[in-house]
Amino acid sequence: MPAGTPTPEGHYVKRVTLPSGRTIDVVYFESARVEAEQPAPTRTSNELHICAECASELVYPIHWEEAGPENWRVSLRCPNCEWNVTGIFTQDVVDDFDERLDEGTEQVVSDLKQLMHANMSDEIDRFVAALEAEALLPEDF
Repeated sequence: MPAGTPTPEGHYVKRVTLPSGRTIDVVYFESARVEAEQPAPTRTSNELHICAECASELVYPIHWEEAGPENWRVSLRCPNCEWNVTGIFTQDVVDDFDERLDEGTEQVVSDLKQLMHANMSDEIDRFVAALEAEALLPEDF
């Protein structure tokens, strides 16, 4: 039976790819279909990473969960102005948001690696200078 097709019992089955990349089959009941028909909050943009109050691009999810066959309920928070909202958004909008979060994570990890390298280089330089100055004694270890 194709995903999203009603069963004789009134259930809906859909294969869903979670933001983590894991794929699962989800069974929806009538109550989930009604909930999914609720509109998303009014926004001028479908870019969930942009704050509706201060336009900061640092908005992140506090919580997200499925809200029907084609939608996600996402709670968002802006660390800049403390704005937060919970809304129901389409799979495409959440996929774009997830990609933006992945890009941000990659940037943070890259910056962290550069910082760690700079700190280690500085520590090595100080250690070498202490060795050359014979400032280290066996009891220092």
